[in-house]
Amino acid sequence: MTNAIHIRLDAGIAELVIDKPPVNALDSSEWFALARTIDELGANPDVRVIVIRAEGRGFCAGVDIKELDAHPERIVAVNAGNYATFKAVHRCAVPVIAAVHGFVLGGGIGITGAADIVVASECATFALPEVDRGAMGGGAHLQRLFPVQKVRYLFFTGEKIGARDAERYGFIERVVPHSELRETALGIAAKIAAKSPAMIRIAKEALNGIEDGNLEDKYRWEQGFTLQAYTSPDSAETRRAFVEKRDAKF
Repeated sequence: MTNAIHIRLDAGIAELVIDKPPVNALDSSEWFALARTIDELGANPDVRVIVIRAEGRGFCAGVDIKELDAHPERIVAVNAGNYATFKAVHRCAVPVIAAVHGFVLGGGIGITGAADIVVASECATFALPEVDRGAMGGGAHLQRLFPVQKVRYLFFTGEKIGARDAERYGFIERVVPHSELRETALGIAAKIAAKSPAMIRIAKEALNGIEDGNLEDKYRWEQGFTLQAYTSPDSAETRRAFVEKRDAKF
């Protein structure tokens, strides 16, 4: 366990809270810890459903760019931690509900795209600014949320889209005021937790099996390009510019 992750288990509902100020950007060790925690919760017979939410200004800003700027050699560990986390969510033996607010960026998109159900605060915004961070990856998970051409628009431009605009694409179950986000997610979780746990676990495996393509294989393909991008001079410039709070120069 890490100080960035908190767990509360009640009536079959595991509430996993990401809490790492200022923006819930996780470093390599924290991504691995998050993956392990989700795996452990899924293997726990007392857990019937998981709700992932966050405290602070936004849901998750993805990876800790400052860590990668200071320790470039950790890119492989970061990639592995991301892969393990998104796989843990998608392949979890029980349903996973993502309750998102504020910014949902990078790894936040990975968690949300891998989840079974998404509930969003009215203030939620979704973006995948990987090009502006000198990286790749996350398109496979974004494509579980938006259609192909919208994914490419968002990926190429790095623009964000708000919850109300995103709602029309159909992946958000409900958009609610921020004050009602936790209650709404837990309410949905309670409906699932009241079902036969054996039936729900079977249903989760069955639904994963009928998806088009393999989400993990798609993301692994993307990660090869992440390493290619990361070793370019432009990638180093984007990270340095981010840390120095200036525009990148190419």
